[in-house]
Formats: sequence, structure tokens, C-alpha cells
Amino acid sequence: MRKIKLPTLILISLAMVLWLNLRSSTQSISTVVSSPPKSIRYFERTLPQSIAHVLFIPVNSKFLVTPALSQKVATVEEFAQKHRAVAILNAGFFDPANQKTTSYVILQRKLVADPKENERLVNNPNLKSYLSQIFNRTEFRRYSCGQTVRYDIVLHSASQPAGCQLVDAIGAGPSLLPELTLEKEGFVDNANKRDALGSNQPNARTAVGITHDGSVVLVMVAQKPSAPANGISLPALANFMKTLGADKAMNLDGGSSSSLYYNGKTFYGKVDLEGNPIKRPVKSVLLVQEN
Repeated sequence: MRKIKLPTLILISLAMVLWLNLRSSTQSISTVVSSPPKSIRYFERTLPQSIAHVLFIPVNSKFLVTPALSQKVATVEEFAQKHRAVAILNAGFFDPANQKTTSYVILQRKLVADPKENERLVNNPNLKSYLSQIFNRTEFRRYSCGQTVRYDIVLHSASQPAGCQLVDAIGAGPSLLPELTLEKEGFVDNANKRDALGSNQPNARTAVGITHDGSVVLVMVAQKPSAPANGISLPALANFMKTLGADKAMNLDGGSSSSLYYNGKTFYGKVDLEGNPIKRPVKSVLLVQEN
């Protein structure tokens, strides 16, 4: 039997030690599981009569969804430049004639827009019997609950949850999910043939929803340039929000106000007869900003 020389044994021992260290290191690395970064997800969905632009803002991410209000109406691009926002979605209702809000807006615990101060709304004889409903429409809220942020969609009169403080809110309506509340919020009065939003007609629409885990979904449904008279109805919008996983959802100002800004690009919802986008400035928006 051939004898193994001492230098050879030393080399073999060193090789074994290196192999064992490498194996141990590889096993240690393989057990480390890194969670994917929680970032905004954007995609388009082609619908029968429209194109939906969708933004998902994951729960417990570095992004906050908050309202913003302009003294004078402004485009979503102008809002984005002013607030350095990642994304902007048009939000509350307003009167284009006097540029005053017809929706409540609360910013940093302070009421900054009150529809009761809009004289054209309050003194409109055609709306007198609906004012109590108009002043109690659905709103999107952001709460501070200890160290956590929580979003909700409720009527303006709803109380805040125990242990939480209302930070921001913006009204519009009607609620889409869990149910469509057109009559309850004074948008529809079948007895008097009133339908303020043309709820069953296709149009450009905007909505915000909240999923089961607390993530926020922003949606702007645009008309197709090839067929300007299309879009989506409110019942169909409610169904679409459900397919996106929303448990709660509400309609925002639509029609010519429909606009979404994301990552330096703006999408408009309403188009004219030639298929060109209509760019109407708006009074209030939802901002998506890094926290």
C-alpha cells in the first residue's frame, strides 16, 4: 500500500475545511427570505366600452394617500408639481361656475372646504329638498390609529373608530361598495326622474376603493378615442371595483374631471367628438406621496 506524504495530507485537510465552510455559508444564505418591496402597481384593463387605469397602493407601504385642495382649479399635473406627488387622481365635486367645492375636505384635522358655504349650492331651489343628503354623502378618510395608518369609506356623519383620530377626508359619492347608494345620497330620485350623474349611462368615471387587507386602489375609467360616447355606468363601475378586490369603494367626480397622473404621465377620461382628450382643471384631488 502506497504511503501518503505529509504535504498531501495537509492539502487534503485544507480542501475539506474550505468545502465545509462553503457548504455551511451556502446553507446559511439559502435560509434568508427577503420580502418583496411594497411599491405602487399600475396597469391598464380594457373593458367593453372603455379603458381602465388602475393604481394599487399596498397597505403598510412607504406611500400615503391624502387629499389636496386648490384655491383655484388646477390640472392634475399642476397638483403633482406643487405637491411632488407620485400619483394624482381627481376627487371631489365642485361648481365650475364659482370654483367652489360641493364636497367636504378635511386636511390635517382641519375642515378646509365646506359645501354649506357654497351659495350657488345652498340657494339652488332645485336642490333644496336634497340638501340634507348632499351634506351627508360618502367620503374617503385617513385615520391615525396609534402608529398605524388606516383608510375608510363612510358617510360624512359617521363617527371615527375608537383609538383613532381623523386626519384627512374628502367627499364625493355615491358609495359603490358594499352597495350602490344613489338614492340614499340624493343623486337619484326616481319619483321626480332625477339622475344627477347619469348613473346608467356610459361616461368617464373615477373611483377609489379599499381592499380586505387595507390597501387602496385608485381607478380612472377613460372613454375610448375611437368611440367618444362610451365609458362605464356606475353599476358597472361598482362591479369592476369588486373584481379588483375592493370591499369598499366610492365614486369620485367623473365626466370631464376624470384624470389620473402617474410617474410623469397624465391620462384623461373624457374625449371630444374628434377623440381628443378633454383637460378640465379640478378643485380637489387624492395625492399619493412617499411618507
